[in-house]
Amino acid sequence: MAVTAWGARDGLVALHQIQGVGWHTIDALLRAGWDPARPLEASGHALERVQWRRKEVPGSIRKKWTAPFVRKVQEELARRTIQTLTVWDDDYPDRLRELPQPPWVLYLKGDPSLLTHPCLAVVGTRKPTSYGKQATAKLAAETASRGWTIVSGLAAGIDGEAHRAVLQRGGRTAAVLGCGVDVVYPKHHRSLYEQLVAEGVVLSEAPPGVAPRPGLFPQRNRIISGLSHGVLVVEAAERSGSLITADCGMEQGREVFAVPGPITSSQSMGSNRLIQQGAKCVLTSVDILEEFPHIPELPREDIREEEPEELSEEESQVFRFFEEGPLSLEELTTCAGIPLGDLHRLLLALQVKKRLRQLPGARFERV
Repeated sequence: MAVTAWGARDGLVALHQIQGVGWHTIDALLRAGWDPARPLEASGHALERVQWRRKEVPGSIRKKWTAPFVRKVQEELARRTIQTLTVWDDDYPDRLRELPQPPWVLYLKGDPSLLTHPCLAVVGTRKPTSYGKQATAKLAAETASRGWTIVSGLAAGIDGEAHRAVLQRGGRTAAVLGCGVDVVYPKHHRSLYEQLVAEGVVLSEAPPGVAPRPGLFPQRNRIISGLSHGVLVVEAAERSGSLITADCGMEQGREVFAVPGPITSSQSMGSNRLIQQGAKCVLTSVDILEEFPHIPELPREDIREEEPEELSEEESQVFRFFEEGPLSLEELTTCAGIPLGDLHRLLLALQVKKRLRQLPGARFERV
């Protein structure tokens, strides 16, 4: 009887990192009798029984998939503190396992136990309005306070706002990447990525080191919705990538929710259309949670709530001008009728008290 050279999951993870090997290759090899726990020759003619689309792939497998390579992959993952979950592991997320094509391997940095909690996907435009940012922060934080994990894609815009709002309050959040789990994309989210690794979890189906490319993002989107009980779209244009995640959710039998927006806003056109097509219109987190009566109601968690500092009468007067959205310094000077020196002082005070933030071009908006 042949001696097992390595564990089946180790063999699977190593094969998954060979260039040209994707979901269908692994599926075809397993159907052809490949045994990931034993040397290639022990699986007979498994490679010959597969109909290869790319003729160079079987040669790459023969050359690379060896005992030293399997060991090297495991050592490198351990050195870089990258964890793996395979579809054969007991702690692999059950909701992902239900998919027609569940990821064979997930790579993770952070706390994988966050994926065992009920999850809500929150997605939207990369160019949100002030209204979209506020709605995202409110709904994500409220849902997280009930013990849910907020899942998103670390993209600029709504994704980043959702992760940030939950982390600021000590809640649970998970980021699914369209690149290797060790690759920061977009680059300006490095500090957010590092905070997610430290306090949340970052995961990817792509092997470590894989750069972002367009074809990986639809695959990423199916994981975002697949992990989740529902998908919330906050703001989305008519041709937004967020709608792909919503479509994935519908195909997977997930609940789809959308935040209504102004009919004059191009950023809300796609989310408003979703509501027309049957997505549930969401005004508060209760609108989301009431759709899951089968999930035991979780006690409200004591996540951090920052008490806003009181505003002076002058500060309150300026703050009210931002109810409708961002304003430039020039616009504010015109409508407020306050001397420029006093206005600078008040804007600085409102930023220190975390009521306003400055945007490029000397524009300001509510936090």
